[in-house]
Amino acid sequence: MFADRVDAGQRLGANLRKFLERECAGDETVVLALPRGGVPVGYQVAKALGSSLDVFVVRKLGAPQQPELAMGAIASGGVRVINDEVVFALRITPEQLVETAERETRELERREHAYRGDRVPIVVKDKCILLVDDGVATGYTMRAAVAALRQREPKKIIIAVPVAAKDTYEQLKRHADAVVCLTTPFEFAAVGQWYRYFDQTSDDEVRLLLERSAEASQSS
Repeated sequence: MFADRVDAGQRLGANLRKFLERECAGDETVVLALPRGGVPVGYQVAKALGSSLDVFVVRKLGAPQQPELAMGAIASGGVRVINDEVVFALRITPEQLVETAERETRELERREHAYRGDRVPIVVKDKCILLVDDGVATGYTMRAAVAALRQREPKKIIIAVPVAAKDTYEQLKRHADAVVCLTTPFEFAAVGQWYRYFDQTSDDEVRLLLERSAEASQSS
């Protein structure tokens, strides 16, 4: 159990130090956090490692009949990851996929501007990227993030999370260059069950943490 996202981020950051000395020796490391819940975790990781922090926005594509069920996800750069099994089982049409993707793309763009403001995204080409969230359940959102980042040509993509479903953890190792996870419980219902305090992270908190990280990078 983690007390909250701050506790999880501090413990994850401490765990990553020696790992990165081996995996990213000599390369600049950048922390990209999936908002909103991944940002408080990513902030603590970036602080522990002395790395830059930015957001990487990913949106779930909810099935029309069951919005809580992911039929895929989209991420910055126009990348889509589709869950073919869900699409087939629910007989989702191409038109429904396009409509949902267009709606979520508008929200993705709105969030990017709301979180980052006028600051340009951090360049990730040839850098060692830590892709951070507060936990992983199905993994479709994280897979979309990895696929989008590949197009920007980082040297390595390392997924770093405090907790993940064991099956998802094994699957993600086929997509990223490495996966660092503090715990992979067999009985996994939701990310929040592994936190004592798991309130929703606000847009204001995301903006504040990004501003603090940017100020710290400029002063260092």
